[in-house]
Amino acid sequence: MSEWPARILLLALMAGPAHAHDAPHDERLPTIGPAPDFTLVSQDSVRVSLHDFRGKVVAVSFIYTYCTDVCPMLTAHMASVQEKLGSAFGPKIAFVSITVDPERDTPDVLKEYAQSFGADLKGWSFLTGDPAVVHEVGRKYGVIAKKAANGDVDHTLLTSLVDPGGILRVQYLGVRFDLEEFRDDLLSLLDESK
Repeated sequence: MSEWPARILLLALMAGPAHAHDAPHDERLPTIGPAPDFTLVSQDSVRVSLHDFRGKVVAVSFIYTYCTDVCPMLTAHMASVQEKLGSAFGPKIAFVSITVDPERDTPDVLKEYAQSFGADLKGWSFLTGDPAVVHEVGRKYGVIAKKAANGDVDHTLLTSLVDPGGILRVQYLGVRFDLEEFRDDLLSLLDESK
């Protein structure tokens, strides 16, 4: 057995965002490049593409519903930030959670998972699709996923922020990043677009 899954688990447990935040808050967030587009299927069995969110700030994360540790923690953190965004959530800021286990995470399973976390589905999409397509989307965002024999999926836990113009701006690694900073980054990208 290689050390590859252990490295992924280590990456998923690392604290902090994947970007440096040494700049004062009045400076723009860094630009990584065009966010990779995708078309997948939502919890409502509707085709959803990243370009459907043009004009909104989007947080894209990768999870799976059978995960028992970091995925539910990340989803719960995002749900708490969703609440703190108030009326901006939905019309101006959206969350997208993409499964890394599309074989088991059907639209119905994703919908039940979303509801269990109090996700506001007017602004939060849970996506699945053909396994090869989902794998490719993850790869383009820097997410590596590998299914273990017991069905668990070792994967990098990466949350990406995309600005209203479709540009990838910030990526947070792990689940222990500062939620206030995450919220502030979402609002900062929204302010930039005004």
